[in-house]
Amino acid sequence: MTEPSQDRRDILAQWAFDTRPILGRFHLWLDDVEMEWARGKPTPEDPRPMSFVDGRIERLLAMTAAATAVGTQAYGRFGGAAGLDKAGMNQIKKDADAISAYAMSESLWYLTRQLPENHAIMVCLGEGLMPKAGETPEMGSNPQLGFGRVYARPEVARWLDDRVARLLNDPRYSWDDFYGEIKRSGITVWGAAIDTLENTSRFALGKDTGPMTILHLFNQPLHVLRPYEGYAGNLFLPNEVVEAAADRAILINYRTPREKVLEAIETAYPGIQRKHIHVWTLSGKSRANRIGKLWKIWTDLGVHLVEEGWTLPSGLKSFNDSGTYAPTFTVGTWNDDDGHKHVFLCDGYAASAEAVQAASLARILGLDASLSIFTSRFDLPYDRETSVMHLDPSATDFVERLKRLSDGACAEESAADYRRMIRDGRDAGIDLRKPTLTVDDFLPEKRWEVLAVIGYMCDDPYTGAPGVQNLGNDRWRVTVRLVSERGDKNINFTLRLMETHEQGRLVFTPLLNRFLSGEDYQNRAVKISDSGRIRNELQTLCAEALEFPGEEHIRIHFDRIEPTVIALDKQAALLEILRWYSTRHPLWFSWLEIVPPGQSRVSNPQEVC
Repeated sequence: MTEPSQDRRDILAQWAFDTRPILGRFHLWLDDVEMEWARGKPTPEDPRPMSFVDGRIERLLAMTAAATAVGTQAYGRFGGAAGLDKAGMNQIKKDADAISAYAMSESLWYLTRQLPENHAIMVCLGEGLMPKAGETPEMGSNPQLGFGRVYARPEVARWLDDRVARLLNDPRYSWDDFYGEIKRSGITVWGAAIDTLENTSRFALGKDTGPMTILHLFNQPLHVLRPYEGYAGNLFLPNEVVEAAADRAILINYRTPREKVLEAIETAYPGIQRKHIHVWTLSGKSRANRIGKLWKIWTDLGVHLVEEGWTLPSGLKSFNDSGTYAPTFTVGTWNDDDGHKHVFLCDGYAASAEAVQAASLARILGLDASLSIFTSRFDLPYDRETSVMHLDPSATDFVERLKRLSDGACAEESAADYRRMIRDGRDAGIDLRKPTLTVDDFLPEKRWEVLAVIGYMCDDPYTGAPGVQNLGNDRWRVTVRLVSERGDKNINFTLRLMETHEQGRLVFTPLLNRFLSGEDYQNRAVKISDSGRIRNELQTLCAEALEFPGEEHIRIHFDRIEPTVIALDKQAALLEILRWYSTRHPLWFSWLEIVPPGQSRVSNPQEVC
């Protein structure tokens, strides 16, 4: 840090004061803070914030990412899946996701007590709702922060929660009704897209690079009407490439033949060698059906398809088994030591929340991002996937059209699955009328801002940011990056745990997880805050088992919890825990309705969250 010692002390004191709600919640002490600006550093004459949030909220958001990264690295069983079978690895992943989701949720709760009285943060997109490629469907969702989670002062939270419940349950209540009420109320709702633990598999396996926590905060809610997670094809290019193509009357988007994309690259950068055009895309056997054809197209064109272990401009090695967000930072050009120009681009697909996060980051970085909504099946190649989600599931010839797209390979049972995915996308408000989308299609107002908040758990090869470092004596160093259109900076925190390591584990572990691991809940002092904590944790732990019938009410169906999400013996323990709380403290838990195994009723489809 280059500031004089007095300025440094002043900055540290300001950060400690502004972030004390989160520091206190997790029993942390802020030893040091250093800032490195890449652009947009304010001057004493113009001390403006770097985004639409004020300076204190910005600092709290940075500390949210820092606490999440440190807590997950310290207590998320990093590397615990090495040598385990798929079921064992799945459990490690869920444990790590639980820690990260809990740490971020608690941080946001304490953060929003500092918001202006008429402001709220609403989670609109989250990662973890569905298994990813290579995972089997019965693995179920991972703990995550998803659609409808509201963080605000109590009066505002209750008001917004009621509107979210109507959005979920009342078919007559549309997005226009929802957004119109928000505008008329004078309440400001900031939408969030969250992945509390990106690259979970790499975290579980103990890889040196990749894991991070990502929060994108928008100055308006995203146009999403209910929980949704799917996939989206994505093509990220430097703006110069798209502009060069436009000058030749060529439209570049995800559906553009890659031969035309290459032609635009060579037009934008005359003389560039094809071996210096680097295309990053996901790899792996489970993805061959979907993008194997794309790999072959680029390889046949003579460009470099980035492989595992390729040295990036940062000097670190790439990986492409997961993680489509971070490579966005590398998209662009550079010259090597011999003066040769190189260009890096991203192609392929990503999960929906990750795709929206990366696309909004792309605009900040001056890139062009084109998306195309995909299904959650991996049967068809990418160029067929661009058409499937645009079919009409109610059409009498739906199956015939699907069979033509699949060259007759689609069976009747898979047709029903495709119908469901298309309807899920429509019901969630995803615009399936357009062949391709941009991030603008997810925002109700076309003038929008975003603040990207990234906490690095492990080294990031695409930016060179270091991961969490254990300095010994319960001291941890963590890097957080904040990026907006107005500025870009890294913040390096040195945090000290004020409890022993084992006591710290309790601080960062969800209450229900502690009870399910054997902690005695019946002889523990119960506080009214337990009600809110358990309510929040159920939404993170088993979202697919919950209904939200309104009036601050949650109904949990144990029949909907997969054993691979919560083992049967743990489900029995959870049932007893919830029954004990409801019986012992009926007023505090009046919001909870328990539907034990074997007693689920058929619900109105509009009621299911």
